[in-house]
Amino acid sequence: MNGIDRVFADGRKVLVPYLTAGDPGLEASLDILNAIADGGADIIELGVPFSDPGADGPVLQRAAERALAAGGGLESALELAARFDRDIPLVLFGYLNPFLAFGYERLAKRASEVGVAGLLCVDCPPEEEPELWTALERHDVHAIRLIAPTTPVPRIEAICASARGFVYYVSRTGVTGAALTERDAAEDRVRRVRELSPVPVVVGFGVRTPDDVAALGEAADGAVVGSALMALVEEHGAGAPAVVRDYVARLKAPLR
Repeated sequence: MNGIDRVFADGRKVLVPYLTAGDPGLEASLDILNAIADGGADIIELGVPFSDPGADGPVLQRAAERALAAGGGLESALELAARFDRDIPLVLFGYLNPFLAFGYERLAKRASEVGVAGLLCVDCPPEEEPELWTALERHDVHAIRLIAPTTPVPRIEAICASARGFVYYVSRTGVTGAALTERDAAEDRVRRVRELSPVPVVVGFGVRTPDDVAALGEAADGAVVGSALMALVEEHGAGAPAVVRDYVARLKAPLR
């Protein structure tokens, strides 16, 4: 069974922290990754640093810049996954350009070998790049689909038709990092998406606090926390593991 499916199999709510791979360096990033696991993460999104992250806000942009400056990229993200010796599924999170340059078949095979259970490509809709999706399916790496607040119902149904693992519901328009200001509306929308989706629905963008996680956990199957976590990495650098572990534990508490 794919690791993502195994996590959701018992019906529990999940916490999905995000980490930019290689920030502030590969060794420090591995320490932070293990700290996220120690804090209680169920699934971890491993962000591939990219020079033009169009969906990312300032915090994640700076994280990508630091990772790239330290020699990070897709290859080092896969190396980080290979060195992460924990029974927690990883989702590779990135943009199409590095995946295309790496080669779809090579990427899918390598991802499967290092324990990556899913891949989320921010800027590639399901109708584009069928070679990527076919390669992922061949190697049992789930293609994680995105749905936005502005996505109409027929489009949601079409996206969900090819969804595997879980659907990532973007709670608000714009880039990552801004606070979630209309939580009730997001909860209502998530419930509607869950009615249409054959796989679990996880909410991201603007999720920062245990209260956010608790509220969205009532409507969704889980929550993604990215910018708030990476802000701690930015503040504490190589000293971040202990702070990150405690933060993740606080986020996880409402879901236990």
